[in-house]
Amino acid sequence: MIIVPVKLADRGYNVIVGDGAVSELGSLVPPKAKRAAIVTQAGIPVQVKTGIEQQVFEIGTGEEHKSLTTIEALCRGFAEWGMTRNDVVVGVGGGLVTDVAGFAASVYHRGIAALYVSTTLLGQVDAAIGGKTGVNLAEGKNLVGAFWQPSGVICDTATLATLPEREFRAGLGEIAKYHFLGGGRLDAQELPERVAACVRIKAEVVAEDEREGGRRAILNYGHTLAHALEIEGAFDLRHGEAVAIGVIYAAEVAQRLGRIDDAAVAEHRRVIAEYGLKNSLPEGTDMDRVIDLFSRDKKALDGVTMVLDGPQGVETVVGPDPLVLRDALQAMV
Repeated sequence: MIIVPVKLADRGYNVIVGDGAVSELGSLVPPKAKRAAIVTQAGIPVQVKTGIEQQVFEIGTGEEHKSLTTIEALCRGFAEWGMTRNDVVVGVGGGLVTDVAGFAASVYHRGIAALYVSTTLLGQVDAAIGGKTGVNLAEGKNLVGAFWQPSGVICDTATLATLPEREFRAGLGEIAKYHFLGGGRLDAQELPERVAACVRIKAEVVAEDEREGGRRAILNYGHTLAHALEIEGAFDLRHGEAVAIGVIYAAEVAQRLGRIDDAAVAEHRRVIAEYGLKNSLPEGTDMDRVIDLFSRDKKALDGVTMVLDGPQGVETVVGPDPLVLRDALQAMV
């Protein structure tokens, strides 16, 4: 097993990575806990043993179940079962499950312990790490939530063998960004080491900027275009697939701004190709609409704000020339 610490003073915790890591779950359960609420979804083929009394609470599949209605149902279920503030919520599943389980834990009794057993590649390298929880409103994604750090995270890489091929490949899109956040040639590593390397990078960034007030924004590398394509909703794209396209686009913008050279752009394209991901805009993309959506991105506090590679590494850049943005989009057709 590979143990990666997330160092957050008195809220620090360990992420355990490796084949069979789920067997370590009991070691993460808080000593005072007597009950564990297992929040999961039907069809997730992972059984967990916490070593204490446990009960399963299933939530629905699909973004429509990432809602305040689901949070209310969970909290009422916890109360009916008699859970106290010493007990623990265990989210078993992908990013939707850990987001919902973590938010429910953050508000029940004004906050109880949460543990995550992440079962998707996207979740293991991103969603389950860092303490961001939340649910959607009709007006937008993740508009209601809390920063609530888990007490521990399990990334059992053996569970990834059960993922559909496309779901696994989509997770590689999120891994692709870590190549340019200090990960280097991640594609040369075995899967457990690759996941652990991504977790280390995210853990280091989160430890420095827990509540996304500065450097943590670099974790959104590739997400400006990705979010715009997802908001459009007309394209059959998973999140990781959209991020892969966004990573290449960020490189094209950076090259036009003189921040990186052609070789760096070629390396971005090589990584995406190595993972078998799409590297161009979906057919029918409305460029005017996409550029308009850039200004509505959550990073855009003062005009369009992008995360771009450069001489000092990946960092936020405010107000890139709209003509540059359009020209780089054209290169993605």
